[in-house]
Amino acid sequence: MLTTQYSAWFLPLCLLVGAGYAALQYSAQAPWGPRLNYALAALRFAVVSFLCFLLLAPFVQSTTTRTEKPTVVLAVDNSQSVELFTPKATLAQATAGLARLAATLRGRGFAVATRSLTPGRAPGPDSLRFTAAGTDLDQLLTGTRDAYDGRNLAAVVLLSDGIANQGRSPASADYSFPVYAVAVGDTVPKKDLRLTDLAYNRVAFSGNKFPIEAELAFEGYAGGTATVELREGPKVLDSRRVALPAGRRRVKTTFQVTAPAPGKRRYEVRVVPQAGEFTALNNARPAFVEIVKGKLRVLLAGAAPHPDLKALRAALQTNDNFEVLLAVPGVAPLPPGADFDVAILHQLPAQGGLGADILAQVQAKRVPVLYVIGAQSDLAAYNRLGAGLTIQPRGAQTDAVTPLPNPGFTRFATDAEAAQRFAQYPPVAVPFGDLRLGPGAEAALWQQVGRVATQRPLLVFGGAAEARRATLLTDGSWQWRLSEAVAHDDRPEAYDRLVVRTVQLLTQNARKKRLDVYPTQDAFGTQDDVTLAAETYNAVFERLYDQKIDLTLTGDSQRVRRFSFGNAPDGAPLHLGPLPAGRYRYQARATLGGQAQQDAGELLVQNQPLEALESKANPNLLAQLARRGGQRLYYPAQLDKLAQDILKANYKPIISSDDAQKELIDLKWIFFVILAFLTTEWVVRRYSGSV
Repeated sequence: MLTTQYSAWFLPLCLLVGAGYAALQYSAQAPWGPRLNYALAALRFAVVSFLCFLLLAPFVQSTTTRTEKPTVVLAVDNSQSVELFTPKATLAQATAGLARLAATLRGRGFAVATRSLTPGRAPGPDSLRFTAAGTDLDQLLTGTRDAYDGRNLAAVVLLSDGIANQGRSPASADYSFPVYAVAVGDTVPKKDLRLTDLAYNRVAFSGNKFPIEAELAFEGYAGGTATVELREGPKVLDSRRVALPAGRRRVKTTFQVTAPAPGKRRYEVRVVPQAGEFTALNNARPAFVEIVKGKLRVLLAGAAPHPDLKALRAALQTNDNFEVLLAVPGVAPLPPGADFDVAILHQLPAQGGLGADILAQVQAKRVPVLYVIGAQSDLAAYNRLGAGLTIQPRGAQTDAVTPLPNPGFTRFATDAEAAQRFAQYPPVAVPFGDLRLGPGAEAALWQQVGRVATQRPLLVFGGAAEARRATLLTDGSWQWRLSEAVAHDDRPEAYDRLVVRTVQLLTQNARKKRLDVYPTQDAFGTQDDVTLAAETYNAVFERLYDQKIDLTLTGDSQRVRRFSFGNAPDGAPLHLGPLPAGRYRYQARATLGGQAQQDAGELLVQNQPLEALESKANPNLLAQLARRGGQRLYYPAQLDKLAQDILKANYKPIISSDDAQKELIDLKWIFFVILAFLTTEWVVRRYSGSV
């Protein structure tokens, strides 16, 4: 239909303009005859009238009607278990019946498509190969829903044994189409023992006991016993007989393991195979455990009772990785031979030799130390300790200062909120004199006197690499914690974080690695995408992201594979793809904060076909899917009945219409018609004796 947005009264005006233009052009005496003159006038009239009509923005309005047939999708579970455990005659009957079903439906006006677990276009149901290494029925059905979104999908015919060993259970999903389920497989369970699960913590503290709980499933061995072993390499660490009670199908047993020296350990729980067992592929599972040093023991020692000691202990107790040991001469003596990993010495060394026994034990153990300078400190003795700072006081003079973060100190960061809280702290006393930093020493905090920012150190890190030292030049920091707690609802987070980070930085080698690369699961199958996760930390073990990590992977064949990746903030792992079965060792390297870091470990790829682990078909799952859409479960011998039921459901085609509008001026052929008319007119005039 041709129409325009302007009034129809403009059409006579277009014709009038065309007639006037033609009359003006051809009313004079012409060198050709009257008939040709009228013809040329008519041609000019048509062209000019049509051009005027185009100024009215005419458009063509069209309606297209479409009929879409109802579609039935044959979703075939072409996993290995279907072919392994379905009798050949039954499977042949099922595939032939599906082909016959497709032909019947096409003959009655349906569109029929076939989909399978294998990506890509699936052949006909009678030509499928049952080779899929895993079964994800939810992905098969969800993929069908997404592929036919907005189309006339009438129903899905699902042929499966109901064994779903990957992805989400289809029983918990919601699909927008009815499912006609066809059950194949074997409902008679095979005689088998298998480990279905291991429960354990990925990290354990050295010297502590930790549990590994194994869940054992069994078929055909009820009333008997099974031998379960805990192994590390070829060595059997523990072995026990587990009763398999009648009336149950699963039992659990727990091994208690003493964590050895720090490092990555691979344990294996294994069920000893028994006579008549269907397969031994599912009899073992690995457990990868990272053994780390136990809680850090912090010695908090003071020359005398002081509010600082309570504030420092409270800050340390906010971190579960610290265990605090308090020592004060004459009040809480330090036992000889006490074990600790780091020391906080408050006003020690002290004047008059007070607490000399504590100082001697700390020096003998050569542990990192945080010195807190106060009125009782022996500064001459402190200067001889080589802590990276030399203090030359001017008598007993002091300055009243507040902490000011040093922006050039990068070993731990101070955020804007913490800096704002520091600025609100009350001034505290520090020794006034000559303060000199030693080689390699850095100030984490400067002193601010009133509103004047200085570069005089307040918190200093120094000392040799094997004997880290830090110094806080005030014994009044308890006032900071108290004022912050009052101002921020009893949450002195900035003070506590400062103390914890200081101790963490002193003990970074004793705590954990700054580069941690580990497999995302205990073991992978040969069909799995092997993935590794990576965590990187700064000097005080705050997470870092987007760090370049180089990784080498070496298998049993000594073939070396190299990868380079970054640890993204979204936690995306490194994808290595499927790997052949075997044990692989990896080494990872990264440069964090200018320091080279490395990590090493191993991963296991097992040749353990998922489809061989469960032999018993699950028709109940298929029946549940069918009932949700108001259907029932079918078997291969009932496929002709299934075709009749689909036809009885009376699925209708969908008739849809689309209205389209297109401006006449956008039609290219109109331009060429006008050009042809004008060219014809010009040629006739040219060869008839006039231009």
